[in-house]
Amino acid sequence: MSQPTVVAGPPETDPPTKTPPSPPITADDQTPYVVEEPRKPKRSKLGYALVAPAAFMELFIHIIPMLLGVWIAFLGLTQLNITNWTTAPFVGLQNFINGLDPRGTIGQQFFETLGRTLLYTIIVVGLSWVLGMAAAVFLNSAFRGRAILRTFFLVPYALPGFVTTIAWAFMFNQRDGAVNQVLVDTLHLFGDDRPFWLLGSNSFIAMIIVNVWQLWPFAFLMLMAALQTIPSEVYEAASLDGASLWKQFRRITLPMIKPANAILLLVTSLWTFNQFNVPYVLFGQSSPKEATLLSPLIYQNSFVSWNFGLGGAMSVLLLIALLGASLVYIRLVLKNSGEDND
Repeated sequence: MSQPTVVAGPPETDPPTKTPPSPPITADDQTPYVVEEPRKPKRSKLGYALVAPAAFMELFIHIIPMLLGVWIAFLGLTQLNITNWTTAPFVGLQNFINGLDPRGTIGQQFFETLGRTLLYTIIVVGLSWVLGMAAAVFLNSAFRGRAILRTFFLVPYALPGFVTTIAWAFMFNQRDGAVNQVLVDTLHLFGDDRPFWLLGSNSFIAMIIVNVWQLWPFAFLMLMAALQTIPSEVYEAASLDGASLWKQFRRITLPMIKPANAILLLVTSLWTFNQFNVPYVLFGQSSPKEATLLSPLIYQNSFVSWNFGLGGAMSVLLLIALLGASLVYIRLVLKNSGEDND
């Protein structure tokens, strides 16, 4: 007889158990949520102790003398009361009026010197930028001997400024200087007349040559570092599109180094406008009229004519002019950079 077939049904499972509902939460059971305030960072006294010496040096070397110079600008401080300068009479804005009066001798001298200093700054900064850019573009491509040339270009910037200026003063000597020996004895450019490079109108040219020779390596160093941040693929793509070298320089190089250019032009302009070492070493305390800049003029009024009040007033005017020009320049640069980003 055949066995009856058994059909397997679904496995037996336990009936689902119902979880009892949780009791309602009352106001007494709720715990308030406390927001902890962020902890303030602990300020170490060691940091203040390390900064304190530099702060005191800055205070006594720069800030206090600057404030004293501003105060002296309002005093009638001359050689008659320099031994006890605290008794100098208070003259208010009279020193500023004398310096800014174009009808007076002092005012005429101040504005003539201001214009000469502006012209000097434009020429020196412009020539330094052109020479630095030309050298940076030339050394931006790899070739044999590039490191040697780079070191050679930086020699004028590495040497002390006083040493190089004294060397140039000897080379500009009218009788035995190397400049006249090359121009007159070798090239015969001036005939038998040996020009005086440290007198008259030639003194302005000599001062420009010395300052450009000292400044252009710094421009080269800044521009060379900026050029090395530009990817070479950008120039390769531009050359494949048929762009000439001038278009690559104008459309690629200049826009991409604009931030470095802005800093370079600002710094070199401030340095050149405040230039004192070059004219002082070349010409001494009293430079020729054609080569007198604002900083030597302030020195002459203060320590040659012994009119410290007038010298202090000119220093304050110079400070205000430089601060105003710097703020306007920085604002224009930031505005142009914002437009480029948009």
